[in-house]
Amino acid sequence: MESSKISKLKNSASNQFFLLAGPCAIEGETMALQIAEHICTLTEKYDIPYVFKGSFKKANRSRIDSFTGIGDEKALKILRKVGETFNIPTVTDIHKEEDAALAAAYVDVLQIPAFLVRQTDLIVAAAQTGKTVNLKKGQFMSPESMQFAVQKVRESGNDKALITERGSMFGYQDLVIDYRGIPTMQNYAPVVLDVTHSLQQPNQSSGVTGGRPALISTMAKAGIAAGADGLFIETHPDPTSAKSDGANMLPLEQLEALLKQLTAIRTAIFD
Repeated sequence: MESSKISKLKNSASNQFFLLAGPCAIEGETMALQIAEHICTLTEKYDIPYVFKGSFKKANRSRIDSFTGIGDEKALKILRKVGETFNIPTVTDIHKEEDAALAAAYVDVLQIPAFLVRQTDLIVAAAQTGKTVNLKKGQFMSPESMQFAVQKVRESGNDKALITERGSMFGYQDLVIDYRGIPTMQNYAPVVLDVTHSLQQPNQSSGVTGGRPALISTMAKAGIAAGADGLFIETHPDPTSAKSDGANMLPLEQLEALLKQLTAIRTAIFD
């Protein structure tokens, strides 16, 4: 499944953006399947290539009592079931070198978190699985510096890399998007705009990351207008009850209206 599905995503840039979307973390099988089914219905309607996203564990947490997952193998099996049930590729993030081979047995795309994108051994381990590697741009890195992360993937014998823009730190508790980075990084690999994480407000005094979800539509439309190849959107039926990153997720019921607007913008650009 992986090679044909991911090839379709990469080749879609001339006519349609692709979408990486799902919950921040895998909370359970029923929820994951319901979200995937809903998004599959929408992406088929609007002819958007789709990858289901869900973290099998959350390693980067502010507080020790924060939710980290339901169990690695349990969550990975759910990701595999989503992929097999709906015949779609799936993506999850990895945090340690040994995670690469483990996750690669269940998903189609391995994602390198922004805080870890300079970790050579982690990138090499992901690349050597042969899976597509999604490199999230570090909040502390320039667009130009991402060429070296892509080189690490390619020099490990893997030509399947994506770059995801997710904002740059602006002070202690905010992020900004420099849309000039999209065409710059497209010189190295297809570029995805992570809409929801770009609206995070990290380092809150409570130890729980905040966000500005009211701006999701604005950020997504600007990303499509700037020519992003794909979008990354975390969504949940009830973000207020989500176990991770609820403060910046899109309510699932709002996704269709947004995708309708985004496809219209994309069509206008490439008409």
